[in-house]
Amino acid sequence: MTIFNVLTLIGGLAMFLYGMNVMGNGLEKLAGGKLEKIFERLTSNPIKAMLLGLSVTAVIQSSSATTVMLVGFVNAGIMKLHSAIGVIMGANIGTTVTAWILSLSGLNGDSFLINMLKPASFSPILAIIGVAMLTFSKNDKKKDIASILVGFAVLMFGMDSMSGAVAPLKDVPEFAEVLLWFKNPILGVLAGALLTAIIQSSSASVGILQALSATGAITFGSALPIILGQNIGTCVTALLSSIGTSKNAKRVAVVHLYFNIIGTVLFLTVFYLLNAFIGFSFVDGVVGAKEIAIVHTIFNLSTSIILLPFIKVLEKLAYLTVKDKEGEGNKDNIEEQFKLLDERFLQSPSFAVEKCRELTNRMGEIAKESIDMAMSICVDKYDKEKAEQIAANEAAVDLYEDRLGTYLVKLSSRDLSAKDSQSVSTILHVIGDFERISDHAMNMVSVAEEKQQKDLNFTSQATAEVKVMCSAVRDVLDIAMEAFEKHDLELATRVEPLEEVVDKIRTKLKNRHVKRLQTGECTIEMGFVFSDLLTNLERVSDHCSNIAVCLIQENDESFDVHEYVQMLKNSGEGFDGQVKRYSEKYALPAKEF
Repeated sequence: MTIFNVLTLIGGLAMFLYGMNVMGNGLEKLAGGKLEKIFERLTSNPIKAMLLGLSVTAVIQSSSATTVMLVGFVNAGIMKLHSAIGVIMGANIGTTVTAWILSLSGLNGDSFLINMLKPASFSPILAIIGVAMLTFSKNDKKKDIASILVGFAVLMFGMDSMSGAVAPLKDVPEFAEVLLWFKNPILGVLAGALLTAIIQSSSASVGILQALSATGAITFGSALPIILGQNIGTCVTALLSSIGTSKNAKRVAVVHLYFNIIGTVLFLTVFYLLNAFIGFSFVDGVVGAKEIAIVHTIFNLSTSIILLPFIKVLEKLAYLTVKDKEGEGNKDNIEEQFKLLDERFLQSPSFAVEKCRELTNRMGEIAKESIDMAMSICVDKYDKEKAEQIAANEAAVDLYEDRLGTYLVKLSSRDLSAKDSQSVSTILHVIGDFERISDHAMNMVSVAEEKQQKDLNFTSQATAEVKVMCSAVRDVLDIAMEAFEKHDLELATRVEPLEEVVDKIRTKLKNRHVKRLQTGECTIEMGFVFSDLLTNLERVSDHCSNIAVCLIQENDESFDVHEYVQMLKNSGEGFDGQVKRYSEKYALPAKEF
């Protein structure tokens, strides 16, 4: 084996890993976060959990990715440890799919059908189709499908390169001698675990073993412990991912490790005991790609079936390994909310966008609560406790803006689909509007405090008028928030007409205030307070309009804000009719002067 064979082997491995990465990313983008949502709704039924873990891993072609995802879910409080254990078992079975696909290269026969089933035959066709779709298609979903096809073709090209590079080893006596070492179960398990830990993929390490099996020098006895070790090595990814997470998230990674270690010990013990008494004739026989896939599947399937009834034992073992400190518990505070912004979710952009949207909704609820309380202490009776709560809410909203903004910037640097990219932009704008709404609530607290300190009171007429404006602002805030939460474009179009009515109410209230000043019913000092309150209420309405506009813009790339507003105002009966209805609903009380 020459230096060029070594270079080809390394290059083939690089192509294999790159192809697997491209294919996995394409599958993830095509799924659009749906796989993660399935996990999120997972029930506590262990059999359903195992089947879901199997299905999802078979799709994304990586048990490590599934387990890392589970670490993130448990860390964020989305999933319980008990449910995650079942998924881990299914993930170990699902990861065997790759080995079966790679084993197709060992099919024998001269018929056209059998030859076409070989990856070396059909992968070039997939590559041509994929490249053509990437070049000429503008549709995001088609491009994702193209990435899957190209990724698979690159993966298979890498596999063929590795197989070709190691072919000369069959004539090297030293290579056969080295392989004899791995008949020792401990050395074989360590070798498989180390290789997988280095390349962070059991599918890839099994693929390497399948490529080496083409030399005809690998026996069943040496392959078995290596395959089992590869399952242990894949746990390293989840263990590294769990660093800095909650105790339960660490337990997910620990359960994954225990599952494979216990399975390996049981499998090897039973196998070698039976071999000692019965004497399996195939132990010294040559193993091929298909046989490796069979062993890989039997190990993971049998281990899952055996350990499935012992989920509670695995859970208890994880708790004994990762112990809670005395008096330690999960605190229900704002930091718990931000666990949804887990960096592991950045690997699944569509799902990460949904988590950001959920947190933005919570941020909006806090801002809305502040506005409701601010209206109350400004118009009715001043309440110090409410004022303090508004200040606490403002600090929370600022923290939401900072954490969400930082996370969204990281998310925007990922390979996003056009839809997800637009969603990120929308959420960034909306969190800014919610933060400003909270600021206006604080400004209204200042208005209320000035009224309290200077013993200023609105006239009964002014109070009745302001209450009408508060009702309109409360309504426009409710509509804007519901439109954002439900992604309801029809609701979003109802915001601008109501915002127009709020603007008109403010103008009328200012004019009425001037009349009261002229008649001596109101003082100039009271007038400043009244004007500040109206300004803040009207600004809240403006930010609601911004939220609605962002939502509509997310669904129309050619959208222009000024054109939209102008179009609405010129749309005739539609816009005017809504303005008229809102004007009637929020009609001001009759003037007393």
